[in-house]
Amino acid sequence: MSSPQQKQPSDLRSDGDLRYANLDEKKRKRMISNRESARRSRAKKQHRLDELLGEINQLQRDNNTIMKKIDAATQMFVGAESQNNVLRAQLTELTDRLHSLNSVLHIAQEVSGLTMEIPEIPDTLLEPWKLPCSVQPITTSFNMNMF
Repeated sequence: MSSPQQKQPSDLRSDGDLRYANLDEKKRKRMISNRESARRSRAKKQHRLDELLGEINQLQRDNNTIMKKIDAATQMFVGAESQNNVLRAQLTELTDRLHSLNSVLHIAQEVSGLTMEIPEIPDTLLEPWKLPCSVQPITTSFNMNMF
């Protein structure tokens, strides 16, 4: 029969099963832990992706707002430039008229023999930014607070 020191094959199997059971339990816990870690990682990635998508949307809205402001400023610039061109043309026309009227006055003075005070046309009239003028507030028709 069997001696107490010799183990039966069935006894070896049960001890081995306990060792394997412990290994299997550790393996199972590690797998569960790994799965949970992977789930947290995926959730964290998804959260970061959602944040970035929100930031993209906000930046696109900001970009659209800025583009609208640029378009409005460009339209105002074109309008002001057009108005300046009209004013320059009017200045040229009025300066020419003033020269003509002064010529007529000089001719009338020579023909009549009367002395008249005929003011000279200042050169600065052709360069209005050099004209001496009082400081007056500039009023505009568009909203300056827009920008």
